[in-house]
Amino acid sequence: MHDLSAYPITEKWPASHPERLQLYSLPTPNGVKVSIMLEEIGLPYEPHLVSFETDDQLSPAFLSLNPNNKIPAILDPDGPGGRPLALFESGAILLYLAEKTGQLLPADAAGRYQTLQWLMFQMGGIGPMFGQLGFFHTFVGKEYEDKRPRDRYVAECKRLLGVLNGQLAQRTWITGDDYGIADIATFPWVRNLIGFYQAGDLVGIDDFPHVLRALDAFVARPAVIRGLTIPKRGA
Repeated sequence: MHDLSAYPITEKWPASHPERLQLYSLPTPNGVKVSIMLEEIGLPYEPHLVSFETDDQLSPAFLSLNPNNKIPAILDPDGPGGRPLALFESGAILLYLAEKTGQLLPADAAGRYQTLQWLMFQMGGIGPMFGQLGFFHTFVGKEYEDKRPRDRYVAECKRLLGVLNGQLAQRTWITGDDYGIADIATFPWVRNLIGFYQAGDLVGIDDFPHVLRALDAFVARPAVIRGLTIPKRGA
């Protein structure tokens, strides 16, 4: 019997299947990293929508799991040693799930660290910089008369896309022929930059053909198609 009653988050989001991994998320670029990963590896899980519209991420129940009030977060009833494990930060969750299942992360040390460097490239560069560009181009920041902040992030996003494009020039996926957690972390953000942020023309996305080729392959994957809509809004 899997008892998750010690975790206050289960009071706000009760587990219908406490034997499954519990996912607390929203289909944003960071959120779908984990739902896509779970769909790819086939690990049973139960998704729960954390609505920003009602400030669910600021509720005491959510903060009990992630004091940083960001999605996604997970509660795995079968964590290390057979005990429940609560975890936040999308990159850490991807790494945990890859190691838990032995999937989408090279087993050899060199391949593992090469993958981790590109995972960190996304976490420290792609995500924050693309997100800032989204603020200044799509959200409240677009009303600012001074366009220097926006242009600073446009330039940095172009630079990061150039790094990524160069890496993909001779490779199918970011780290080589094999798809993995670095791709799952990165391409939801590229998709969001072009789609939701509508910043493709602003960054000259056509100048990065290898990025576009890999993005097309990414969004065509069945697990990605499913994961991009989990948790379902309004569910």
